[in-house]
Amino acid sequence: MSVHTPVEVAGIVDHTLLKPEATAADVAALVDEGVRLGVFSVCVSPSMLPLDAKGLKVATVCGFPSGKHHSEIKAAEAARSVADGADEVDMVIDVGVATTGDYAAVQADIAAVRAAVPAPKILKVIIESAALSDEQIVGVCQAAEAAGADFVKTSTGFHPAGGASAHAVRLMAETVGGRLGVKASGAIRDAATAVAMIEAGATRLGLSGTGAVLDGLGADGGPASDASGSGY
Repeated sequence: MSVHTPVEVAGIVDHTLLKPEATAADVAALVDEGVRLGVFSVCVSPSMLPLDAKGLKVATVCGFPSGKHHSEIKAAEAARSVADGADEVDMVIDVGVATTGDYAAVQADIAAVRAAVPAPKILKVIIESAALSDEQIVGVCQAAEAAGADFVKTSTGFHPAGGASAHAVRLMAETVGGRLGVKASGAIRDAATAVAMIEAGATRLGLSGTGAVLDGLGADGGPASDASGSGY
């Protein structure tokens, strides 16, 4: 197993707050905590933009959490977020369409949002891997790559089927072969799970409990002997 220090792990974290009841004060606190922890970005709902992220990247979501929106509506939402200062947009596919094997429709949906999120802005595609078969995961990841996405992402964290798994992350990473990033999110609540996702091929983590995850890592990348004294 590779070494993963708190600083290294924090540097690939989208520090996330997507609860419907989140307030402006909650988001401000998220930013302050993210700065203190040294995360890569903060990820918030589009209605919370524009946002002073104090030097952190700003990520948001699109078609969230169901993905059951017309492509033009997703594209309009994404365009508004980009205009409001988002650096990255995490869109949700229509999972039902994916389960039918209509990957051309999935690709077209992603492409519509990609057009609204021009490079160098980053587009991540949430596939809800827990709700898909291995064959469907591969097909959707291939569609995302063909549509010009920058990342594939496991989960919204809101689907009853569950969040990220090391198996899904590994399959996604093998499918995109380093050409796209892989974001693991959903049900990553401790250091061991986070490290397992990274070992499986995740290049970004979506965490709502970032402090707790970092607390579980020792300064040398091993288990923390005293999480309360880790400084996170």
